[in-house]
Amino acid sequence: MHRNPDRPLSPHLTIWKWGPHMLVSILHRVTGTGLAIVGGLAFTWWLMAAATSEEAYRYFVSWATHWTGLIVLVGLSWAFFQHTLSGLRHYVMDIGAGFELSGNKLWAMATLAGSAVLTALLWLYILMGR
Repeated sequence: MHRNPDRPLSPHLTIWKWGPHMLVSILHRVTGTGLAIVGGLAFTWWLMAAATSEEAYRYFVSWATHWTGLIVLVGLSWAFFQHTLSGLRHYVMDIGAGFELSGNKLWAMATLAGSAVLTALLWLYILMGR
């Protein structure tokens, strides 16, 4: 295919400067997919275990309280908070606010920090309650 040299090239990824607003947008898609797949599988496993037998439920609980299960659950809770806060950010942008670059970057950073803080608070509450 022949390219017309008189037409300008489209901006490519190498031209764009990466910023927190781009990261948050990508994380919104990734966390949504992760929550749907991993969260859906874990939720289905929990429901099946609860409906099957006490032994199946004990096996699920032993997995969920093992360090690998806790990593998955912490990751799911972070993904939940990240996706929720990012969704609220996108909602505000959908109504026409928050497009100025400084404000957009500020709220993107707040989304990243807020998801980390909310995840830490949730797991402190869960682990201190034991």
